[in-house]
Amino acid sequence: MKSCFVKTFFITISNKRLDKTVNQVYNIVMNNKNLTTKQQSFLDCLLTCNGDVHKAGEMAGYSPASVYSVVKALKTEILDMAESILAQSAPKAALKLVDIMDSNNPIPQANIRIQAAQTILDRVGIGKSDRLDVNVNSSGGLFIIPAKKETIIEGSYAEN
Repeated sequence: MKSCFVKTFFITISNKRLDKTVNQVYNIVMNNKNLTTKQQSFLDCLLTCNGDVHKAGEMAGYSPASVYSVVKALKTEILDMAESILAQSAPKAALKLVDIMDSNNPIPQANIRIQAAQTILDRVGIGKSDRLDVNVNSSGGLFIIPAKKETIIEGSYAEN
C-alpha cells in the first residue's frame, strides 16, 4: 500500500521525482507508524482529491462524522506530506521569481505569482531571514570584581 501511495504522490503532484532527502524522510515517518489499510487509503485519496479531507474520507470509506478524528490521528503524516509538497515546489518558486524579475514583457498577475512564490520559499526556510550579527572583541583573560563591602545602617524606628 505504501508503494501505491508514493506512486500516486509522484503522479498527482507534478510528475517529477521527489528529492531523495524528502523521499527518505517520508519513508522513515511512514515506516515508524503502522497505519491501517483504511488510514493508508485515506492518505492516498487525500492526494488524489487535492487535499479535500471530506472527499478523501468518503473515498476511503469513512463516515462524514469520523473524518475529523481521522485527520487528528493522521496529523503528523498529513503535515509531512504538506512539507514534502512545499519542498518539491521550492525550485519552481525560485525559478518563477527569477523569470518574473528577468522578463521584459508584462506578466499577468505578476504580484500574485511573486507573493505565492515568496510564501512557498518562506515556508521551506529559504525566504527572508532576520540576521543578528554579534561581534565580540575580547582581549582574553578574566576580569575579577572585588567583593562588595557589607553596609550597616544604624538607626531607630518608631511607629505612631
